[in-house]
Amino acid sequence: MKIGIAGGIGSGKSYICKRLAFRGIQVYDCDDAAKRLIRTSTTLQQQLIQLIGSLDKADMSRFLLASESNQQAMNAIIHPAVFQDFKESGMEWMESAIMYESGAYKLMDKVVVVTAPTEVRIQRIIKRDGISSEKAQQWIARQWPQERVCQLADYEIRNDGVADIDEQIDHLLQLLHQKA
Repeated sequence: MKIGIAGGIGSGKSYICKRLAFRGIQVYDCDDAAKRLIRTSTTLQQQLIQLIGSLDKADMSRFLLASESNQQAMNAIIHPAVFQDFKESGMEWMESAIMYESGAYKLMDKVVVVTAPTEVRIQRIIKRDGISSEKAQQWIARQWPQERVCQLADYEIRNDGVADIDEQIDHLLQLLHQKA
């Protein structure tokens, strides 16, 4: 069974994946895979240089945030490469901030969304990336609203700093085991 871990930037997907790893579940990280593929695939590098003019992280970030059409053009290059890499990985779990926007959900049997209040997400992004609140909000705005992803997902894990994460994960694994 293929399981997707969705959730917007700053929701705490990586933390949930660490808790899954503690239980012996390896999760494919789309962000890490994209970065690795951009570093190692000459085909991907050539396509991105042709589109953006550079492989510099700051340049790619500016390009991505500049417009919706820029984001779509960049995603059209990166997403197929990441999806192919996931298929070849043999892993059953995938983490993606843009599970639905990218179409990755089509590769999954079930999708779990990790949620957190917007202010908590902003603070996590600021702390992790060392950026301004405004920039963090820009990144959040580039993704689908959390509520929309919740409506589409099969399960939700609340990562609000209050709810018991391990209890929610254990319950999720129990439910998935029953459906397998």
